[in-house]
Amino acid sequence: MKRPLRRPFALLLFVVLCGAASFPSVLRRAAAPAPVLAPPLDPARLNATLLRLAAADPSEAPLRRDVDDLLEGRLPASSSRARAWRLRGDRLHLRHHQFPVYRRGHHPDHDHDPLLHPLPRQELLLDPSLRRALRSWHRLRRHDPGVLRNLPSLLSLPGRIPSCAVVGNSGILLRASHGALIDSHAAVFRLNNARISGFAANVGAKTNLSFINSNVLHLCARRPNCFCHPYGDGVPILLYICQAAHFLDVASCNASSRSLHAASISVTDPRLDVLCARIVKYYSLRRFVRETGRAAEQWSCTRDAAMFHYSSGMQAIMVAVGVCDRVSVFGFGKAADAKHHYHSNQKAELDLHDYEAEYAFYRDLAEKPQVVPFLKDAGIVVPPVVFYH
Repeated sequence: MKRPLRRPFALLLFVVLCGAASFPSVLRRAAAPAPVLAPPLDPARLNATLLRLAAADPSEAPLRRDVDDLLEGRLPASSSRARAWRLRGDRLHLRHHQFPVYRRGHHPDHDHDPLLHPLPRQELLLDPSLRRALRSWHRLRRHDPGVLRNLPSLLSLPGRIPSCAVVGNSGILLRASHGALIDSHAAVFRLNNARISGFAANVGAKTNLSFINSNVLHLCARRPNCFCHPYGDGVPILLYICQAAHFLDVASCNASSRSLHAASISVTDPRLDVLCARIVKYYSLRRFVRETGRAAEQWSCTRDAAMFHYSSGMQAIMVAVGVCDRVSVFGFGKAADAKHHYHSNQKAELDLHDYEAEYAFYRDLAEKPQVVPFLKDAGIVVPPVVFYH
């Protein structure tokens, strides 16, 4: 009789010993304090907090330093890609683009040295027109929602545009043949030099205005086979500045294209930059609070607040709201069965954007624009905005 009971008894003893060993850790977990979450605020107080934090701009101080560096003849130390700019003789080179830039002193062998000399940090002097553009841009960088009312004149448009199609770059565009519908609009806006050749049935073939950010322009300016005007001579480009030093890329592309292209590259009015940034930051803060239960003030612990940017798509939609009587949006959003970008093999989104926050803004813009913060102070009637998926 003893033999059959030996195995169950051994198993029971093993279970008891394991339980005794784990009991202290169970007590420690039970005694450990629960994660401290922010006490819930009433909606009005929470909204006031989000508006206050969205209005704070931690990038202002470093941006001012960068602008001062450029105006005083130094390439900003914060420029993450300073090595892209090289000097030969009296011209600043960006691989295949160049424009006059003056420097103190003179390299004795510059006419014979075939190498590109590193740009001296203390010897950069900007062209006077570039200095004026940089000063004006920084001086206008303030919160003024009324800039939306003035966009048609700021963009030198003869009047409002009857209908606009804003075409994003999501792979969901390949699931529908919207090309003809896109081209039927009075104006078509495209983003970040996205290729349209071979995709016309899905994305259309017409382009009236191209939107890019200055990081894209900078990367383009470094490649010998990249053109500043990928959509043709007459298609203007509007970009927002991510780094003050990227004004050098704008000047370079405009100078190299002046004899070849009728349209120049224009920098977005910085008041529109500030408006877009505040709206997206508000929605990102709200999303953070809802999903984590933490205080909105802790948002900056999860993101590089000084580098946080809105996307080029957000910029294009905001411009369309300001200049168009009807707005149709294509290629915004994502799906598990769709490529990230219809024209490339990029796998992931950029960390400096919060696309989910932007999608929440787009939903409000289409369904209840009156609740969008900051936008309701612009003094405009938001036109109908329709998203095609």
